[in-house]
Amino acid sequence: MDKLKLNKKISIFLVLIIYLTSAYFTKFNQILFYPSDFKIIKGENRKLDVSFPFYLDYEKEDIVQTIYNEGQGYLKRSYNLNGLDVGETQIKLSILGIPVKNYKVNVIDRPELIPGGNTIGVRLNTRGVLVVAITDVIDIKGKRKNPAKDAGLKIGDSIVEINNEKILSAEQVVDILNKTKDKEVKITILRNKEEFTTVATPVKTLVDNSYRLGIWVRDKTTGIGTLTYHNPENSKFAALGHGITDVDTQELLTVEDGLIMNAKVADIQQGKRGTPGEIKGVFYKTDEILGDIKVNNEYGIYGYSRNKTWSDKDIKPMSIAFKEEVKEGKAVILSTLDNNIVEEFEIEILKTETQNIQGQKSMVIKITDSKLLEKTGGIVQGMSGSPIIQDGRIVGAVTHVFVNDPTKGYGLYIEWMLNQEDKF
Repeated sequence: MDKLKLNKKISIFLVLIIYLTSAYFTKFNQILFYPSDFKIIKGENRKLDVSFPFYLDYEKEDIVQTIYNEGQGYLKRSYNLNGLDVGETQIKLSILGIPVKNYKVNVIDRPELIPGGNTIGVRLNTRGVLVVAITDVIDIKGKRKNPAKDAGLKIGDSIVEINNEKILSAEQVVDILNKTKDKEVKITILRNKEEFTTVATPVKTLVDNSYRLGIWVRDKTTGIGTLTYHNPENSKFAALGHGITDVDTQELLTVEDGLIMNAKVADIQQGKRGTPGEIKGVFYKTDEILGDIKVNNEYGIYGYSRNKTWSDKDIKPMSIAFKEEVKEGKAVILSTLDNNIVEEFEIEILKTETQNIQGQKSMVIKITDSKLLEKTGGIVQGMSGSPIIQDGRIVGAVTHVFVNDPTKGYGLYIEWMLNQEDKF
């Protein structure tokens, strides 16, 4: 009997050890995978939880003041990192006197942006021409051939050069092939951000006696979206909150250049379960360009604003909130539906993601504004990029709609959008 009791105690002790070890290593992983660099706003503080046996050490106390919060017990500690002055410093995380990780801390002034919400027209010129289809061609002898396929071309490739001539338009491709005729051409392809060269021989077609490779290409795209912000500090802008992809290939378009300009809402197609809605717009005052597009990536389109378009706007800059400051609850979005006027519509942030690394789906939002629901049914195409405002700060932008519930969708943290400004 005593042996049974001893075995039971040993089992309980082992389970407790396993539980504590598991909890410890979970916390260990959380600490080690915490972002290696983060920002603190000057005059504000940030809490950092550190459990035994970890502790913090720091370099420049004139930039960041590290305060240990007492009264929390020996195994659980937290520190307040106070941003004293603008600058960079390092904080070392140690265990039993052995450094295990360095954090780069950047103390900054809180960024301020001019919120958008206005509908914009987007005109994007791709780098080269995009291959949207590959087909067989019938030569003058009635034989079926596929020069593009034989050369290794694929849908989604961008043709950037033919015979060392930079390609700017689909018409240019046709012109070069008809001048070259049945001679071999050297084609430079851009695929997955890497260039390679192949060769192909144009085929004279039975249909119209023109020379073809058996490809359909597109050289530009246009559409409607929403401006997220203009940065008065560096004259940069951001819009859409997601990248522009080709309608046929679903590939992210590689930007050569592009423009954003004023657009007017012409019609709204309501979103319904299973069918996304859409804002249909028209470009106007095309001579009044708002900005020049430099970047198209998964987090939106970015470029330089043309300052004269903002000089007359009586819109005050608004502070941003960083990802850890965004909370579940009420918020608003800025968007344009009628009379070319930016309006404020109520939403609720249902869920926020921690996202220690950048990601598109930062938060789940739900439209609660009765006027917006009546007009659009929820989030529709064309509203992407609408800034999300919470407690008087810009926290993100609308990105995607839930197809099966148009009242809900995803939002992207404004912090991730600001990070894209470093790319140009």
